[in-house]
Order: sequence, then structure tokens, then C-alpha cells
Amino acid sequence: MLAMQHSNSSGISALLPLSNHTAVAKEPKMEAVVAKNTTQPRSDPTAAGLTMTLGIIFNVVALIILVKAYNRFRRRTKASFLLFASCLVATDLAGHVIPGSLVLSRYSTSTEAEARLGSTFQDNSTDQDASCLFLGGCMVFFGLCPLFLGCAMAAERCLGITSPLLHARLVTTARTKMALILIWLLALCVALLPFISLGDYTSQFPGTWCFIRVMEGTKATDLAFMILFSGLALSSLALAFVCNTISGITLVRARLKRSCSQRYTTRSHDTEMVVQLVGIMVTSSICWSPLLIFGLISAIRSYTSSTFSDKETYKHLMMTGVRMATCNQILDPWVYILLRRAILRKIYRITKKQASFKGSTLRRWEFGSFQNSEKNKVDPKSFK
Repeated sequence: MLAMQHSNSSGISALLPLSNHTAVAKEPKMEAVVAKNTTQPRSDPTAAGLTMTLGIIFNVVALIILVKAYNRFRRRTKASFLLFASCLVATDLAGHVIPGSLVLSRYSTSTEAEARLGSTFQDNSTDQDASCLFLGGCMVFFGLCPLFLGCAMAAERCLGITSPLLHARLVTTARTKMALILIWLLALCVALLPFISLGDYTSQFPGTWCFIRVMEGTKATDLAFMILFSGLALSSLALAFVCNTISGITLVRARLKRSCSQRYTTRSHDTEMVVQLVGIMVTSSICWSPLLIFGLISAIRSYTSSTFSDKETYKHLMMTGVRMATCNQILDPWVYILLRRAILRKIYRITKKQASFKGSTLRRWEFGSFQNSEKNKVDPKSFK
């Protein structure tokens, strides 16, 4: 096209003044520069492939550790926690394989025109293909499930620590499995709302992933869908924070009182689980909050304001947010790999040796919460 324009302009240039000839001759170069600037750069698929591979490896390792722990410790107080944790890691693994495969497929099959379409957020019917709808649904489903599961795990441990008898009566393996099914169904129902015209999924910058429509063409249903998604996710994080705080305070009080009616091994299990839950909560809050907040602000501004001056900024913020959300599925398994009782015992022993060498007050915690739970004997001196 540019070559045809250049040949036509050269034929007319003989009849034009020199200044006009110069302007016409420069026009194709200017069009090429504009076209170059309007084309958004595509991301390197190597980074996406590496992220997907690391996520799969870490989740598989964490899942093996949890399965071994479940087979070795079939205790009523920990069975439900391990079942929740195993399902959380399995969900993270599926959340890496399924959306990751779709993203890599879009990397390999998308054309430059599709990239420009994804970067400009145009409301076009060709953008709503089946793969984009499915990828958007996966983003919502695999985003809500880990947050819901983390909240349920925190609530279960809070009940087990504050009211052990009530927990033993209410929480069973069958009810835990039923709760897992309900959590997955709730997340699935939310993800399927755009299929009944309550919201919409669209391609996002730079055209390699799909999510709720939050930029151009945002409708009332899109805004309501984004509010629902962000509200459920942030509420789950807030409830997990409250439950973990209550559990932590209860364990600290029990440790300070050194009650004779409580077994140290039980508190050791509880401490391990609460430490892991705090790690899950902190990781999820850091990784998911940017996408939830940026997406909500973008949807509100796009719906209420006709001139969205910061659109380019929010495009990059959304891209940063989804990358951080992807890191959550990579970091979650490390919570179970590193924050296990065996690792915590080693850290505690190193800390105790350093404290004893420096004469620190940490000597009072010699028989602390991270002592080996498999020891059945309790020191008689602790009951004096």
C-alpha cells in the first residue's frame, strides 16, 4: 500500500512545486512512523512459558508433600486442614496449566491486527471468540477459588483453636468435601455470569489475555460484575485476616499461660497451620490486591467518565496486576514447602543457638511450639 502511494505521488510531483514535492515524498515515511508507533509491542512468550513451568513444578512438589503429610498424620484436627490445602495446591496447579496453555496459544496464533485490537480495547464482536471467553472465565474462576479456599482454611483453624469441642463435632471429612464442592461451585457461578449477559470478557493489553471489560465500552453490567468479583475477593482476604488474627492471639495466650490441660504437640500442629495460613494470606494479599484495585478503579472511571485520560497508564497497571496475580500461584506452594514444622524446627534451633550465645531472652522458649510433635513424653518439670 505504501509503495502504491509512493508511485502515484511521484507521477504528480513533476507538476507540483519543489516544496509540495518534498511534502508528498515525506508522507509515506510519516505514515510508516505512525503505523510503527500505534503497533503495541508484544511480550516475549519465553517469560510466560518459564512462569508456567515453574508454577507446575512448585505446585507438584507441594502437592506431594501434602499428600505424604495427610497419609502420615491422619488426625482429626489436621485432616480437614490438609484436605483444604491439597485442594488449594491442586487448584493452583490447574490454574497454571489451563490458562497458561491458552495464553501460550494466543502468543503463537495471534496476528498483529489482533494485537492492535487487544491494545485499543475496541468493542468489537470479533474480539469475543470462544477462546477469549473461556480464558476470561478461567481468570475469574482460578482467581476466586484460592482466595475462597484460603478464607475457609482460616475459618476452620479459627474454630479448631478457639472451640476444639465444637470443631470436633461439626467439622468432619464429609462436610469438608461438601464445603470444597460448594466453594468451587460458587466460583464457577461467578465466572459464568457473562454467559448470561451479566458482564463481558474482552481481550486485554497487549492482546494475550482476557478479563472483565474495564476500559472502553464499559457498561453497567460490566461495572457490577467487576464490583462483585473484587468485592468477593477482598472480602475473602479480610475475613481470612480476622480469623488468622484471632487464631494467633489465642495461641499466644495459650503459650504464655502454659496451661497444663493442653498438649504441647497439639499447639505445635496449630502453630504450624496458623503460620502457613498467615503466609497464604500475606502472599494472596500482595499478589491479588493490585489487579483487584486497578481493575475496579478502571471500570468505575471508564463507566462514569467519557474522557478517560489515564487509559494508557491503567493498561500497563492491569498488565502488572495480572503478572503479580500469576506469581501468587507460584509462591503459594512455597508456603507449604518452607513453612513446614521440620523447616521451622531447624530455623528455631538456629535462632535458639544464636540467642543462647548472645544471652538473649529467647531461652524461655526452649520447649517452644516448633518442638517435634512425634515425641509422646512431656517434661515433668513443666507441670511443677
